Amino acid sequence: MIGARLRHALSDEKKESLLTAIWIGSILITLAVIYAVHLPSSLWDRLVDFFLGLNLVNVPGTGVPLPAPTDPAGHMELYNAGFQFAIALGAIEIVILVIRILLHSPLSRRAETIENIVFWLGAGYLISTYLLNITLTAEWFVFLAGIILVFGLALVARAFVLLVKR
Repeated sequence: MIGARLRHALSDEKKESLLTAIWIGSILITLAVIYAVHLPSSLWDRLVDFFLGLNLVNVPGTGVPLPAPTDPAGHMELYNAGFQFAIALGAIEIVILVIRILLHSPLSRRAETIENIVFWLGAGYLISTYLLNITLTAEWFVFLAGIILVFGLALVARAFVLLVKR
């Protein structure tokens, strides 16, 4: 009922602007909550330590150097915050998708939202599977490969949604 009224009361451009504002606001709230949950430890300091601790390391069996943390197990709090962020964004994207469906958003925007759901929930799964249990640098590279895989799956999901509707 509310969705039907809103759908007819707002132009498509205004609906998309409203959804973008909700999305950005939700991300900022999520960041603030995760930061507050991890106090008194400073996630900012943990993030800086993480990036300062990156070194070029050869990917096992390839000789290709990529950045990896010198102490992969030393960043558990940061990985935990990353997991919380990824799952929260996945949930936000699900809510946005429901709103997009109710407001009859363009198919391309719904497909983009599905792509985001696949990526963020997939990233959360990879963080929980690899980073929260990491002990070796080699596991870091498995995580990176997984992120590339999830990104590809997200793109395929988006293409599939667009293809099915044709």
